[in-house]
Amino acid sequence: MELILWRHAEAEPHVATHEGDQRRALTSKGARHASRVGAWLDRQLPAQCRILVSPALRCVQTAEALGRKFTTVDALNTDSTPDRILDAAGWPGQRLPVVIVGHQPLLGQVAAQVFSGSPHEWKIRKASVLWIARKSDDDPAPFIRLAVGPDMVGKLR
Repeated sequence: MELILWRHAEAEPHVATHEGDQRRALTSKGARHASRVGAWLDRQLPAQCRILVSPALRCVQTAEALGRKFTTVDALNTDSTPDRILDAAGWPGQRLPVVIVGHQPLLGQVAAQVFSGSPHEWKIRKASVLWIARKSDDDPAPFIRLAVGPDMVGKLR
């Protein structure tokens, strides 16, 4: 299985209410970064993969930059937990690669949970991708396949 964690790109300033926070849109910089990473990620992903997205507008806009069909999943929203996100992804048993477009600190906690068994405070930068993989059921130890941000995707071939 492959678990691809993609943090949403830069959004408008935080809003104190849950409803207001859900409607925060990407900034122009965020839209550029989402477009750059989305175009690059589309070339890297296999044709068959699941793309799961938080219903928050900034995550939906980030995912739209990928140019593929996706599903919004409430379990990926800002009030979720690492366990709920991993359950939604089907980690570690899902055979198809899964892209999760979500929020910090949750995505960092998901990564920490996968590697250490505890949801520590690991940081994933805005618009960045952390690609985690497992070789097989015989070799279940996860490994980092790739970690990249919007400043580096143009330099990768």
